[in-house]
Amino acid sequence: MRGNKSYNGGGIGSSNRIMDFLEEPIPGVGTYDDFNTIDWVREKSRDRDRHREITNKSKESTWALIHSVSDAFSGWLLMLLIGLLSGSLAGLIDISAHWMTDLKEGICTGGFWFNHEHCCWNSEHVTFEDRDKCPEWNSWSQLIISTDQGAFAYIVNYFMYVLWALLFAFLAVSLVKAFAPYACGSGIPEIKTILSGFIIRGYLGKWTLVIKTITLVLAVSSGLSLGKEGPLVHVACCCGNILCHCFNKYRKNEAKRREVLSAAAAAGVSVAFGAPIGGVLFSLEEVSYYFPLKTLWRSFFAALVAAFTLRSINPFGNSRLVLFYVEFHTPWHLFELVPFIVLGIFGGLWGALFIRTNIAWCRKRKTTQLGKYPVVEVLIVTAITAILAFPNEYTRMSTSELISELFNDCGLLDSSKLCDYENHFNTSKGGELPDRPAGVGVYSAMWQLALTLILKIVITIFTFGMKIPSGLFIPSMAVGAIAGRLLGVGMEQLAYYHHDWGIFNSWCSQGADCITPGLYAMVGAAACLGGVTRMTVSLVVIMFELTGGLEYIVPLMAAAMTSKWVADALGREGIYDAHIRLNGYPFLEAKEEFAHKTLAMDVMKPRRNDPLLTVLTQDSMTVEDVETIISETTYSGFPVVVSRESQRLVGFVLRRDLIISIENARKKQDGVVSTSIIYFTEHSPPMPPYTPPTLKLRNILDLSPFTVTDLTPMEIVVDIFRKLGLRQCLVTHNGRLLGIITKKDVLKHIAQMANQDPESILFN
Repeated sequence: MRGNKSYNGGGIGSSNRIMDFLEEPIPGVGTYDDFNTIDWVREKSRDRDRHREITNKSKESTWALIHSVSDAFSGWLLMLLIGLLSGSLAGLIDISAHWMTDLKEGICTGGFWFNHEHCCWNSEHVTFEDRDKCPEWNSWSQLIISTDQGAFAYIVNYFMYVLWALLFAFLAVSLVKAFAPYACGSGIPEIKTILSGFIIRGYLGKWTLVIKTITLVLAVSSGLSLGKEGPLVHVACCCGNILCHCFNKYRKNEAKRREVLSAAAAAGVSVAFGAPIGGVLFSLEEVSYYFPLKTLWRSFFAALVAAFTLRSINPFGNSRLVLFYVEFHTPWHLFELVPFIVLGIFGGLWGALFIRTNIAWCRKRKTTQLGKYPVVEVLIVTAITAILAFPNEYTRMSTSELISELFNDCGLLDSSKLCDYENHFNTSKGGELPDRPAGVGVYSAMWQLALTLILKIVITIFTFGMKIPSGLFIPSMAVGAIAGRLLGVGMEQLAYYHHDWGIFNSWCSQGADCITPGLYAMVGAAACLGGVTRMTVSLVVIMFELTGGLEYIVPLMAAAMTSKWVADALGREGIYDAHIRLNGYPFLEAKEEFAHKTLAMDVMKPRRNDPLLTVLTQDSMTVEDVETIISETTYSGFPVVVSRESQRLVGFVLRRDLIISIENARKKQDGVVSTSIIYFTEHSPPMPPYTPPTLKLRNILDLSPFTVTDLTPMEIVVDIFRKLGLRQCLVTHNGRLLGIITKKDVLKHIAQMANQDPESILFN
C-alpha cells in the first residue's frame, strides 16, 4: 500500500470545492480481487438498474429500441455460440483420443491419420469374422521386425505400448505444469465453487481452455484410469467464460456470468454423454448455486445445440453421440430388483471407500514432498498402469470401449469372448437368443474381468487428482459395469441350470431369454457413479439417454437410490464436495443442515477480548487516516459509522473500491492531499478558506448492508448467507454496530462445529 503522497499542487489558496468525481464511473470500481467472493445482492441490483435504464431509453428512439431488443437476444446468441464451440471441441477431442489410443498398438499404412476401425473400414481385404484384422493395419512388431507372431513380437508390442503411454502422459503433465496449472483435475469442484460466487482468475481463461483440450486428449490416450467427461464440463465452462467477454451485459456482471456458466456446464455434460436433458439436470442438481427458470431454458438450448453439433461431426461414425450406446429388448422381471439392489449396495460401498482413500492420498500429496514432483508421480502411475494393463485385453482397450463391450447384449454375430456361449439353440424365435451355457471364452473373460476390476479399483484411487486432466465418471462406470456384468452372467447361468427353482420357474422357462447381463452392467455403472458423486435424478436420466433404455428406469432408480443411501450412511460428502473441502474453497453447501444452537454474537469478529472493530467515520477522517487503515489491515471492506462514540451504522465500503477511488482522485482531482477530508455524506458542511479540497465518496458506499442483531440464531445467519450469497453481514445491538460476520467466519464456525480444522478454510 502506498502511504502519504506529496502534495501535488492546487494550492492551499485554491477555491474551496467538493469534487464528486464519481459522477463519471471509475474503471475498476465494483470489480473484485482474485480469490474473493462476489456480492450477489449488489450484482443483481446493478443488473436491474442497467435493465431499467435500457427499457426506459427504448421508448425514446428507434436506435435505442434496437439496442434493447439486441440486449434481450444476446443471452440466446451466447448460448448458441457456447453450444457450437463446446460441441466442436468435444468432437475434436473424441476423434483425436480415438486415434491416439490406437496409436499405442499400431499404425495404419493406408493413411496414418486413420484409427484402427476406420483403417479396416476402408480395406477391401477384410472379412466379417476378422473385421479387426486387415493388411492396412500394422502392429508395431509388424513394422519393426516384420512379424506379429512369437514371444519377441509380443515383447516389442508391449514395449511400444508402454513407451507411447509414457510419452503421452509426460507431454500432458509437462504442458499443464508449464502453461496452465489450472488445467489439471476434473475441474468440477472448482466450477461448483466459482458458481457459488468465488473468483479464481484464469481458471476459465483461454490458456486453460487450449491446454486442457490438448492435454485431455493426451491423458485419455495414455491409458490411465481416467475419463474425459468431467474435464469436458470445465472445457465448456471455459468456452462460456471466454465468449462472455463479447457481450457487455455478461462481461461486467459477475452474477450474470455465473448464469451463463451454469448453462455451459449443462452443454459440457450434454456432449460428454450425448445426454442434453441429463446435462441440464446435472447442472441443476450437482454444480449450480443459483439457477433461475431463465437459466433452465437457456441451459436446455445450449445443451441442445452442443449435442446437435457433436451429432453433425459424428466422431464415432455410428450416428451416436457416445461410444457405448446400446439397446436392450428383453423386459426385466420383478425378482431382478434384488440383484439390482445388491449392485446399488456395492456402488455405495465402492463410492465411500473411493472417496476416503482418494482424499487421504490427495492430502498426503499436499502435505508431503510428493506434491513437489508432479511429473515423476504421473510417469510412475502411468508406467504401473501400462505394464499391468497390456497383458489383459480388457485393461488394454480404452475404458469407453470396455464399457461398450460390457453393456453389449450378445447377438448371433458377436465374436467377443463375452459372447462365447455353447450354441444349444435354434434361431426360429427371431432375433432374441435364449439363455445358454457359458463356453470356455466366457469363463476366461470372467477371470480377466475380475482382475480388471481389482486393477481399476486400486489404480483409480491414485490417478484421480494428479496434475493432468482427469475425469471420474468413466472409471467409476467401468468398475460398476464390470461388477454388474460378472453378476449378470452368474444370474444367467443360475437361471439356465436351475430354471425349475421357485424364484425362476414362474417367469423363466427353459430355452427362454430371461436374463440380460448387459443390463446388469448398465445398472452397476449407474450404482458406482452414484456412490462416488451422489447424483440421483440427473444420473438416471443420463444413463437412459446413454443407452436408449427407457423401460429400465426403475432398475436404474433402485440402484441409484440404494447406492446414495449406503454411501451417505458411510460419509456425507460426494467426491466433489470432499475435494472442495480438501482445497479449502469457501463453498457453503446448500444441502447441509446447520443444527447447532449458537448465536451471531458467538461467531462475529471482534470477540470479547479482541481489539475493537476497524471502522471509518462518515465525515471526520482524512485521506491519510484511511490510507493508514488500509495499509495496516487486510480486511476486504470497512463499516462506515456516524462517529466512533455513537457507532451508529451508515453503510459499508469495499477496500478495493476505496483504494481505486483515492488513487483516481489523486491523479484527476486538483488539490487532493493527505489532509483532505473524506465525506461519505450526501451534503458536506461549508469549509473554512485555505483548506484542501474534500473528497466525496458516497457513490462507492453500500447504504443497505445486511445486518442482524447479536441474538440472531446462527442457523438463520447461515441460511441468509446461503440464499442471498452474501460476502459479509454486520451485527448490531439496539442499532449500534457491534461486529461483522464474513462468509469465511461462517465456514470456519461450521467446520469447528463438525470437529474439523477451522483453519482449513484458506481463502477470503
